[in-house]
Amino acid sequence: MSDHLHQQEVPDGSNQTSVTEFILLGFQGSQNVRIIFFILFLVIYCVTVCGNLLIITLVSYNKNLHSPMYFFLTQLSMNDILLTTDIVPNMLYILLNEKGKISFVACVTQFYFFCASEASECLLLTVMSYDRYLAICHPLRYASIMDSAYCLKLAIISWMLSFSIILIDTITTSMLQFCGPNIIDHFFCDLVPLLEISCSDTNIVQIEVYLLSVNVVIIPCIIIIVSYVNILHSILRTPSNTVRQKAFSTCSSHLTVVSIFFGTLFGVYVLPTKGQFLNISKILSLIYTVVTPLINPIIYSLKNKDIKKALHKTVHKNIFCGNLVL
Repeated sequence: MSDHLHQQEVPDGSNQTSVTEFILLGFQGSQNVRIIFFILFLVIYCVTVCGNLLIITLVSYNKNLHSPMYFFLTQLSMNDILLTTDIVPNMLYILLNEKGKISFVACVTQFYFFCASEASECLLLTVMSYDRYLAICHPLRYASIMDSAYCLKLAIISWMLSFSIILIDTITTSMLQFCGPNIIDHFFCDLVPLLEISCSDTNIVQIEVYLLSVNVVIIPCIIIIVSYVNILHSILRTPSNTVRQKAFSTCSSHLTVVSIFFGTLFGVYVLPTKGQFLNISKILSLIYTVVTPLINPIIYSLKNKDIKKALHKTVHKNIFCGNLVL
């Protein structure tokens, strides 16, 4: 392990060993098990990227989908591609090699983009719930409020706010000293494993994380809950069963995604990380970093008639009509 360390002078005059490289253990097991996991996650990654690119393409090229709800859906798809690309390729490398080395700079960079994309997901899901609230609770004012300029402004704010807030936490984390073990029992550079192996006082970082999480997790969660309470109240007051079913249909996909994402996110950072709970934490982390970006386009596609109609129209136009031309 000495080749991963170098001597660094500390203020008191003594020598302290500083880590310049980490070793990610990923998922341990026999070679056959790791190969199976490699194939599985490779397929999931390819399907995730293709599925989200399909959503972006369909919304971009079908005028029937040029509405606020689908605009925010494309933003969510772009964020899911960023999230899974930040995590999965390196995880595949770790599975092939049983473990993987990652430099300190690369680890901090992965940590930054992971946290930023998670924060963006929280804010974008919040904006989408606000959009559904306006559409169902204030339908007459919806078109005038959620115009294209306002939608673009909400999307830009969500991206900029998440990436700027997380930068603060990333800079503070990068200033921690790592002078002991450099082995991270995880498949990516997450906050909790980094804090556990740091030889610095991590209280400031933990307090900072709690304060920042109020803006990117707690407040968005409250807004989503309030939005859906009002949506539910408005739907139940609607006398028409047809209108009621349509309203439930437009919200069910988003509510499913929100429940899975926030549920696993809460589980990872609330459950203990020692002993047997470490493996549970890994599995939950796998859900919101790998599985959620996969199921988002599936959920929105299977439960959305407009998406399915646009897909059918696009396939028919580009394949069947193309064959006729040939």
